[in-house]
Amino acid sequence: MTFIRNAPLGPKGRAIMVRRVLEQGIALTEAAEAAGVSARTARKWVGRFQVEGEPGLLDRSSAPRRVHNATEPERVEAIAALRRLRMTGPEIAEVLGMATSTVSAVLKRIGLGKLSRLEPAEPTRRYERSRAGELIHIDVKKLGRIGPNKAGHRVTGRRIGNRAATDAAGRRRRQVGWERVHVCVDDATRAMGIRHIRTRPYRPQTNGKAERFIRTMLREWAYAAVYGSSPERARVLSGWIERYNFRRRHGALGHRLPIQRLRELQGNNVAGIYT
Repeated sequence: MTFIRNAPLGPKGRAIMVRRVLEQGIALTEAAEAAGVSARTARKWVGRFQVEGEPGLLDRSSAPRRVHNATEPERVEAIAALRRLRMTGPEIAEVLGMATSTVSAVLKRIGLGKLSRLEPAEPTRRYERSRAGELIHIDVKKLGRIGPNKAGHRVTGRRIGNRAATDAAGRRRRQVGWERVHVCVDDATRAMGIRHIRTRPYRPQTNGKAERFIRTMLREWAYAAVYGSSPERARVLSGWIERYNFRRRHGALGHRLPIQRLRELQGNNVAGIYT
């Protein structure tokens, strides 16, 4: 039980004061003065003791018993489900049409205030270069090509692994192959005097911004819908990139747009870009 730090007396002192009044017949004002509290406070504890006994002398929670504008349980479940898809608070708020502050409060209350609660990760080490083009993160992501009438395991739920695929008659069928997405993320967000800095082997954290972008890209574009073909998926990419740079707010940028951050670094002198 957590007690109020500045309370003049705790449960034991309250019990002594109450017994002086009820058992020894001492006047309530006199007992209150001896305990260092007001007569009104003494009367409150005496009344609680008469109704509840010893448990009535414990501190009660200051939280209201009923919250009239509490978030509906169905909404809380939806928020939790979207969080498990690793969506951010602002993204969840956008999808559900809710205030970001409300979503953040719910996530904190259900223990999902931080994405690390879903999957423990190494401590975040944030960094940012001061000039656009000073540091570029580069990576490549391999995606399975979408063949005609051949959905992948994310749709069918079946994994083939390294085994050869076969058709319904048991005959060996050709694999549709792979496509590769080349990723380039400006750390600051003139690229003269370029120097190639290699990442540490088996340490994706050293190229974290490209890795994080790929994870977002897969969730919001590559695996966000069931595509009928690889060209159909590729046609959607340019629209998603436009949204990522010009309309999607980023938590790492203080919930600003990447284009806003670029204009700040360039002194709002960015010609020929989206306005």
